Amino acid sequence: MLSHLSAAIPPLYILWIAMAQVGGQEDREKTTALKDLLSRIDLDELMKKDEPPFTFPKTLEEFEYAFNEYGQLRHIKTGKPFVFNAREDLHRWNQKRYEALGEIITQYVYELLEKKCNMTKAILPVDAAEDEPTSFIYLSPDALSNPSKLLVLIQGSGVVRAGQWARRLIINQDLDSGTQIPFINRAMEEGYGVMVLNPNENYLEVEKPAKFSPLPSPTEPSDEPAEKRERKDDKEGKKKREFYEKYRNPQKETETERIPIRENASSEEHVQYVWDHFVSKAAAKNVFIVAHSYGGLSLVELMNQREMQVKNRVCAVALTDSAHNIWLQETSKSTQDWMQQHCCNWVSSPEPLDTPLDPMLPDCPRVSAGTERHELTSWMSFTSIFRFFGEVLEAKEDEEAEETSNTVTTRSSSLKNKHQDL
Repeated sequence: MLSHLSAAIPPLYILWIAMAQVGGQEDREKTTALKDLLSRIDLDELMKKDEPPFTFPKTLEEFEYAFNEYGQLRHIKTGKPFVFNAREDLHRWNQKRYEALGEIITQYVYELLEKKCNMTKAILPVDAAEDEPTSFIYLSPDALSNPSKLLVLIQGSGVVRAGQWARRLIINQDLDSGTQIPFINRAMEEGYGVMVLNPNENYLEVEKPAKFSPLPSPTEPSDEPAEKRERKDDKEGKKKREFYEKYRNPQKETETERIPIRENASSEEHVQYVWDHFVSKAAAKNVFIVAHSYGGLSLVELMNQREMQVKNRVCAVALTDSAHNIWLQETSKSTQDWMQQHCCNWVSSPEPLDTPLDPMLPDCPRVSAGTERHELTSWMSFTSIFRFFGEVLEAKEDEEAEETSNTVTTRSSSLKNKHQDL
């Protein structure tokens, strides 16, 4: 019996090895198939699965938010600040919701400029045709007629529009820190005309026309019966639909194209256009400019293009964390010297407000804005900026008065000498 058992063992052993090999081969095939499947799945698209629709409220009231007496955005029912993560693990949806709220905030600030600050829109280009894209700036009632002082406000780049320094501050902090309204009100109280630029309104965004897919080319006739072929096609089509419905993005975002606004297609173009058509034609003897971040770069580019005009009209410039670079922008030595005398840059820094800092480039003095947050530099240096403007204007008026006095004295002496000669 042992001989029979020993004779049976080798075949059983061989069969077991063969089955193990088959099992291992099947596992490898399954692993390979799984890897292939995973390689075909876009993880970003997978994360968008079951995403809610991108339909959001159109007003602050529908969002159930409002600004309180302190200019802070608060939920109408709970009184709490805005919550970005309204839905966990849906970052894209939360971002779209935030952007929708941002568009409402933009319109809200426009209303404040018009109703609270009594400003009006001026359409750009000034000779725009009815069917071409346009932008606009805001003007105080005396922006062009004020004979003494004009304040020009230029924000940085990004989503911010006329009247805003930083959307994030408006939503998460308050209107005073995030908008230009405190600057506008203070300027009007001190007798300035005001121009509010809009350097990021550069194009009209329109929906792309739908693309029509070409008709499928006719296939070769098949020997299969028509009914069987249709059932087979339906089955395969259903499988494909189920697969793609499971892993594709259920919301395809609208494709758009941008139509540039003539002579205002960039921040630099916009600043130069407003200078040529508005600032240079204003009656004000003294022009003052506040430029934040990329607005500073656009202003330096204006100096490069209109050097003598700027020097003759601008009394002082306050920059806040300016993004300009006199070397990369190839700014002339004469402009750099002028900036040394007429500009001051309040930059993000841990040092106390107005603390002098080492100059990084030989252009203009740098002082601390009293904050390390870039977007807060304009608001934190608000009081210092108007004090700077006042000191510069006072020094200029004293100098002009002294020159006038010297001229009168000289003329008087000349007349006296002539009288004595006679």
